[in-house]
Amino acid sequence: MEEKPKILLVEEDIETRKLLKKLLIKNNLNVSDAVNGEQALKKLKNNPIQIIVSNWTLPILDGLELCKIIKSDEKYKTIYFIMLTARASLKDRVTGLDAGADDFIIKPIDHQELLARIRTGIRIQNLQNEVKTMERAQALIYMACTIGHKLNNPLNSLVLTVHNLKDELKEIHKPEIQDDFRIIDKSIERMDKFVKDLIELEKPQYMDYLPGVSMIKLNE
Repeated sequence: MEEKPKILLVEEDIETRKLLKKLLIKNNLNVSDAVNGEQALKKLKNNPIQIIVSNWTLPILDGLELCKIIKSDEKYKTIYFIMLTARASLKDRVTGLDAGADDFIIKPIDHQELLARIRTGIRIQNLQNEVKTMERAQALIYMACTIGHKLNNPLNSLVLTVHNLKDELKEIHKPEIQDDFRIIDKSIERMDKFVKDLIELEKPQYMDYLPGVSMIKLNE
């Protein structure tokens, strides 16, 4: 089941907050709410949010200051911030943009416009997540290829050394020595395949290794 987009609604006025929250829930959005910026920050700590819809004018910590705090924090700065305001002047818009607001809606609020702006924010969030996933995958490919090449030279040296040892000891017919060489050959074969898999890695896949820890899945 697809997870509903998470919205944080920050509005002091009780009736407005109830009305907007009902509208957003009706449109299949997961909504939490706060009455001021301070309460909004507390809710963010344990509740991952995609979109914040906040009134500019709030008690204790207003929407502008809330936006500045969020956009200056690496953990939260990608949250799409929509500012609700009765301030329609160009100066106020510039002030809001400087604080990091992604969008503005001038009051009185048109419900369809609000929903359209939220959908835009969700699309942008999804694109950002896709880019992050692609960047992570690319970084893993570079790392895997680097490790593979770094291991390749010492592995080739090991193969040559073992080959020379076999030549030097070929007159000795002790079964235990032959068994040791078979184990060494098998280990070298596995390492060689591992190195080639790293160098040729194109689409990283992951598997659970320990609780909370994943590792790259390579072909067996």
